[in-house]
Amino acid sequence: MENKKVNILGFDFLNSSFNDFMDKIKERINQRQNTFVVTANPEIVVAALNDNQYAETIKKADYLVPDGVGIVMGANILGSDMSERITGYDVLLDLLAWGNQNHKSAYFLGAKPEVIADLKTIIPQKYPDLSVAGYHDGYFNDSDEIAAEIAQNKPDMVFVALGFPKQEYFIEKYRQQNDGLWIGLGGSFDVLSGHVQRAPQFWINHRIEWLYRLIKEPTRFKRMLALPKFIRLVKKQNKQK
Repeated sequence: MENKKVNILGFDFLNSSFNDFMDKIKERINQRQNTFVVTANPEIVVAALNDNQYAETIKKADYLVPDGVGIVMGANILGSDMSERITGYDVLLDLLAWGNQNHKSAYFLGAKPEVIADLKTIIPQKYPDLSVAGYHDGYFNDSDEIAAEIAQNKPDMVFVALGFPKQEYFIEKYRQQNDGLWIGLGGSFDVLSGHVQRAPQFWINHRIEWLYRLIKEPTRFKRMLALPKFIRLVKKQNKQK
């Protein structure tokens, strides 16, 4: 896979099909290559523009992928042919199925205790041949202890669902302790466990999944304001080109 990139507001986003990206990630996992993936939406980009430490952290990722439809819109405004989102949740489902078929191991970190409790039931049922290297919810005081457990168990994949920027800071700090995949997944465990319902396919196909989530969780409104701000900034970048 050729690493085609689109620079959006100073961040180099991968421009790839979902399938090509997954092939590359699986190849890297098989080779035990240390890989840091950031699944970013406009909210993450706007946050990074206002926080140098966070910006530097996500720029260290091996792959910055377009999780939100707003990123694809931004790339198109800049004249790119980007057409596909690569969402954290879709990556997670694909890797769980592949990991199950190929007897890979995974560590699950993040979300509320009740979400992790349900995952402990769901994962062995749905993916019986996936080896689980450990589970830990997102409420902890000693991150070194968790990193030590990950390093000891050597999982092929570390799924970190702490929300941004916490998940990216955690990965950047500890990734060198275990080779393999490290990926930030936001609220993906909530959906996988059934605690949060993902938008039906119609909404996803029409690129209005964000609207479905807003209807279901009106408290997200303030966070959604990042999208118009992001689009304004991209239009400004395009003019300056």
